[in-house]
Amino acid sequence: MPVLTRRRLLEGAAASAYSAAVTTARTTGAAAAAAAVGTTVAACDDSPGQPIPEPTLGLSFPTGFVWGAATSAYQIEGAAAEDGRTPSVWDTFSHTPGKVRNGDTGDVAADHYHRFAADLDLMKSIGLSSYRFSISWPRVIRDGKGPINQQGLDFYKRLVDGLHERGITPMATLYHWDTPQALQDAGGWENRDTAYRFAEYAAAVTEALGESVPTWLTLNEPKTVVQNGYLNGGHAPGFRDPSKAYVVAHHLMLAHGLAVEAARPHIGGGRIGPALNLHPCYPADESPEAAEQTHLMDGYENRLYLDPVFRGEYPRDTLESIAEFSPMAKYIKDGDLKIISAPIDVLAVQYYTPIYVTATGGTVQKHPLTEAFWQQIYPRGLTDILVRVKKDYGDVPLTITENGLPTPDQLGEDGKVDDAGRIAFLRDHFAAAHAAIAQGVRLESYHVWSFMDNFEWQEGYEQRWGLIYVDYPTQRRIPKRSALWYSDVIHANKV
Repeated sequence: MPVLTRRRLLEGAAASAYSAAVTTARTTGAAAAAAAVGTTVAACDDSPGQPIPEPTLGLSFPTGFVWGAATSAYQIEGAAAEDGRTPSVWDTFSHTPGKVRNGDTGDVAADHYHRFAADLDLMKSIGLSSYRFSISWPRVIRDGKGPINQQGLDFYKRLVDGLHERGITPMATLYHWDTPQALQDAGGWENRDTAYRFAEYAAAVTEALGESVPTWLTLNEPKTVVQNGYLNGGHAPGFRDPSKAYVVAHHLMLAHGLAVEAARPHIGGGRIGPALNLHPCYPADESPEAAEQTHLMDGYENRLYLDPVFRGEYPRDTLESIAEFSPMAKYIKDGDLKIISAPIDVLAVQYYTPIYVTATGGTVQKHPLTEAFWQQIYPRGLTDILVRVKKDYGDVPLTITENGLPTPDQLGEDGKVDDAGRIAFLRDHFAAAHAAIAQGVRLESYHVWSFMDNFEWQEGYEQRWGLIYVDYPTQRRIPKRSALWYSDVIHANKV
């Protein structure tokens, strides 16, 4: 297997979802790709007033299938310095000039911390039966270690209680990138000790909330932390250092395993697992070289995170490649992989884009792009990655915890937001999920990203991903056409 050079590594990382460094091309009028079932979808730049695509595919989902939506703490909560919360790496990063578009920060975001009850009412009005959110580590444990900050924890108790009161099932993520800045100052995820501090945090939160949260997710997208936080510098903490990046990868995976062990005594009959963003990798042409490079890219994108969880080992070819530029292997201690492969109950899959790999290890675009220049619209990729997980890693229960796109949403003179492009996108990805279920995949639920417009990391408030339009100056919430359409899908359990 050819060694992936540092240049090609950075190219490959930048080509993955959430990358901010591979190209400056931005397409706002791209037509969505054909659905897995062969239907033609509407363009993503449909203007207000266009007919809304109706759910006419006639695809019924299994009885009991769960429909939900997702958010994360730093992106929506605001209240960045209230009730004892201390800074995270994203507070520091967003306040650093030039790091985030327009100088935006998450200080206020969608002000969910103060408006959560009304937001939960909106969820109920749509018909969501599950809400996947994240818990802010520095809100619950000041500076990442030590005693619980009761005021911060009480917010999540109120949130969980409010969900139950409305008949919505909570799904909590313990880490969605908001590493406490105090831990970052002590070495962050490069420091093995951070994994143990995370396990302490996981134990404290699960002990407090216990079985009131039926499903717990340990880490959100460790790959994105590695690639965007340590390879291309587009995310906090903003490093561009491959040698550090894959040391961080191992410590993140160790943190996942330690958190599973720490949470088990407290979750009773609840379930726990990681949330991984998986990207199907395809050869850009039919050459043997492209196939070989695609397999290596898949190692970096998928197997590096799936194999240790399910098989108790890192993929050998990927480790050999990483060894050319990173001392990762030296940081893997005896017993680590046994910890990382502690049995899980559910795997959360997040799908946004495929990756096409050339014979030289580069990447190319094959499908239309969304406003997020890294995101190709290819619903079939969702089917492929779900079926691949079942085939390669067994019949594990799966949940989709993120899938969506940004569209150029505008508030019309009639006070409505007509995001027909989002409806088309979701319709075709729902159809792709249905196709996976038809092939025997144990897919239990689907969470649209995102419930509401929010702080979109390095893009600030420039992109709108939500079912709910947020008018940031007033914090008024307005359900978009997609929210109303999604409500119909939920109530019919059919698309």
